[in-house]
Amino acid sequence: MHKITGGVTAPKGFLAGGIHCGVRANQTKKDLAIIYSQKNCAAAAVYTQNKVFGAPITVTKNNLANGMAQALVCNSGNANTCNADGIEKAEAMCVLTANALGLAPEDILVASTGVIGQILPLEPIEKGIRELSPLLTATGGEDAARAIMTTDTKKKEEAYEISIGGKIVTIGAMAKGSGMIHPNMATMLGFLTTDCAITTPMLQKALKLAVDDTFNMVSVDGDTSTNDMVSIMANAMAENPIIDQDGSDFDAFASVVKEICTSMSKQIAGDGEGATKLIECNVTGAPSIPLAKSIAKTIITSSLTKTAMFGADANWGRVLCAIGYTEGDFSVDGIYVDMASAKGKIVVCENGAGVPFDEDTAKNILLEEEVQINVNLNQGNGTATAWGCDLTYDYVKINGDYRT
Repeated sequence: MHKITGGVTAPKGFLAGGIHCGVRANQTKKDLAIIYSQKNCAAAAVYTQNKVFGAPITVTKNNLANGMAQALVCNSGNANTCNADGIEKAEAMCVLTANALGLAPEDILVASTGVIGQILPLEPIEKGIRELSPLLTATGGEDAARAIMTTDTKKKEEAYEISIGGKIVTIGAMAKGSGMIHPNMATMLGFLTTDCAITTPMLQKALKLAVDDTFNMVSVDGDTSTNDMVSIMANAMAENPIIDQDGSDFDAFASVVKEICTSMSKQIAGDGEGATKLIECNVTGAPSIPLAKSIAKTIITSSLTKTAMFGADANWGRVLCAIGYTEGDFSVDGIYVDMASAKGKIVVCENGAGVPFDEDTAKNILLEEEVQINVNLNQGNGTATAWGCDLTYDYVKINGDYRT
């Protein structure tokens, strides 16, 4: 596989666009995005695990019952969650988009992100869909990526190519997420497109495998959101032999889906609200993979660890503390911990106890924008990686006046 320029419109047959329609008061912020495939697609999605979830989740699940879709519409600025008329509004967005594109409403995926509990104004969305639909282009992926941003500071998009069955298959993606992000999906939206020929069951399998090790291993602040969704649409325009079972072609496709989801996850974690650095936690030597995942997530979720990273303080005791309150059966006696970045690596703990290290060297390592906390439990083959960010003064500022 290799990375190419672009996002959701990199695969054949996909058009997209984004505009400001008026859901958000700030007219410089785009707030409506549409992705459209020129051919009907096999489609799959995974959703938030929060018991309170947005109306778009319900409607998208219903529309995906047949495993097919041809377009996606998403607004930012309003989550359309906990509203009495939420389902009605989400269904209306599908109808409006379908009418504008000449499709059936059940072929539309819908998503919303933003403030919870405020009535979604349909009038600007109706006007926006009417205006945006004729403007969809094969170069509109960047505008679409910007239109789904809320407190994100940068757009997140990516595309890869890979040869499958003698044909070049392309996968593109865009994502958003900055706050209210915690494992098992959060206020993260990820939209993938591909021209691969693949059945819906195999598409769902590839997406689930990828999300379990990527989006579900991200935490910014420990709050699991209501509107998370990662979806993928595959229109078969690459004309590769259809992937309908396990094998080398499926493995190749799944590897690219995981690669692109990994990149999106790291970008989301690094763009956490108020964040100054991306934290990657690598756990090895655990008794099992599930336990390795739990430990990695616990470390990157620890407020004390996150604030230590903000201060570039190699306070390894906070890492050990987080490991210690992780649920599971394991020993702490053989734990090894080092901290690393582009500036080097420093060992801070061996056999569950601290070792002498130079504080100035450690601080220099942790001042980088990307840092790693590497943990080896030395008692098994379980491995996992999780991504988070530091906890800063600005996080409180951003969330203290989020609605106003």
